[in-house]
Amino acid sequence: MIHPTAIVHPSASITYGVEIGPYCIVGENVTIGAGSKLLAHVVVNGHTTLGEEVIVHPFASIGGTSQDRKAADEISYTSIGNRTIIREYASIHRATRPGRTTAIGEDCLLLAYTHIAHDCQVGNGVTMSNLAQLAGQCVVEDHAGIGGMVGVHQDVRIGGYAFVGGMSRITRDVPPYFLAEGNPCEVHGLNSVGLRRRNFTADTIAELKNAYKLIYRSGNNMRQAIEALRGEVGSDAGRHLLAFLEAPSERGILK
Repeated sequence: MIHPTAIVHPSASITYGVEIGPYCIVGENVTIGAGSKLLAHVVVNGHTTLGEEVIVHPFASIGGTSQDRKAADEISYTSIGNRTIIREYASIHRATRPGRTTAIGEDCLLLAYTHIAHDCQVGNGVTMSNLAQLAGQCVVEDHAGIGGMVGVHQDVRIGGYAFVGGMSRITRDVPPYFLAEGNPCEVHGLNSVGLRRRNFTADTIAELKNAYKLIYRSGNNMRQAIEALRGEVGSDAGRHLLAFLEAPSERGILK
């Protein structure tokens, strides 16, 4: 179903069951999966792939040229996972370097005016509230939540199941499972509500609470906290937290 006012390039790949509403523009190298909907006034261009059952609300822009000063006329990509919802005026830019991809996972909810810049990697089930902004090359792991009006610096990582409170300024990595908020931003404890909603066991939550104390309340520096954690964690979540802290970081871990 393509509205007569929509402009769809004849070389675009539009799968069965796609709906393209009034005044949408779909570029030459765009692929749209089955059951997806562009409601109205949506622009999708560049080498962009939308998965199945993606819903894009009016005035959103996907696959546009990077705002990076280094951007040239390279071929780079944008990918949106199945069942992701993109609300009004959101913008998602393609990657800067040739062959690279700005990737959004499945089942994400990107609310109005959110921005995801070049080369970002956003996992599955991520929620970004109104006006949340990711600068270039950020990584957001599965099921993280980012509150309204949050600004995230280039190259920052936000760990899985973490939650960042509204209007926070994020300049360092937020470890998974924790709650961070403020300007300057600080870690304030475990994202206990989010973990219970995701059916984490009481034992796992208790282990993560102990990990929080070792990292942020014991007087240890980060290296000492990591050494202490190696002998404490036993759950998959605990091992994930430890791996996140040990992984290379452009920005360092939020203190």
